[in-house]
Amino acid sequence: MAKRDTFTIGVGAARVPDYEGSDDYRIIPAGAIRARINGISITTNGPYLYIDVIPQSGSKVDFDVGPIAGIRFDSRRHSDDPVVSKMVKRNTAFELGGFAGVSLHGLVDPYDTLSIHLDVLHDVGNAHKSTVFDPNVSFSTPVSRKTYLSLSAGAEFVGHKFANYYFGVTPADVIATGGALSLYNPNDGGMTSWKTTFLVNHSITGDLLHGISLFGMAQYSHLVGEFKRSPIVAERGSASQWIGAIGAAYTW
Repeated sequence: MAKRDTFTIGVGAARVPDYEGSDDYRIIPAGAIRARINGISITTNGPYLYIDVIPQSGSKVDFDVGPIAGIRFDSRRHSDDPVVSKMVKRNTAFELGGFAGVSLHGLVDPYDTLSIHLDVLHDVGNAHKSTVFDPNVSFSTPVSRKTYLSLSAGAEFVGHKFANYYFGVTPADVIATGGALSLYNPNDGGMTSWKTTFLVNHSITGDLLHGISLFGMAQYSHLVGEFKRSPIVAERGSASQWIGAIGAAYTW
């Protein structure tokens, strides 16, 4: 039997790097939506919206397929670094794509889920003009009627246009920074980083199916290869990146 319809909306604040590879951080507003309507799942992950168009069957195995739409804000417009802030600004990327995968239910208890997905996104605007591949695996379970936990791990793979756009240093950048940065042209794309994310949601009224709850999220990611050797990372930032968020949500 399929699970009943639910809708959750959350608001809060997040601490994020000024740009991918930065060691400076800023606080931004954060929001999240999670819904299940007639078996169709709608979720957000940061600035990305996911819609699973295959209704959940309520069986042990569900196949997950659907579109993704979102925005990549990594423009360097908010960098506090005195050198990086002088570089040519990058455009905001508008990305569209899809995901496919499988979810396995009831592995440890009747309510847990192990999901394995591949997300594929392409910039349809005037930014990196490249395709991004994100394989990821997650395990989630309620540990009581009031507390929900989720742990996930993933990686990001990109094309050479993405690598050059976000991690390269162009002649214009060298001039703009007064020679503080040297030319850098990543030879190829590939794996940019790996990451792991932990989420906890605890109900303070009602239970996980209804009422007000508090949530917290922590994510660690690490840049690798040519990406961590970019001057904006190796000289001006850090390959280790932390993202955190806290907030309140309401479910009905």
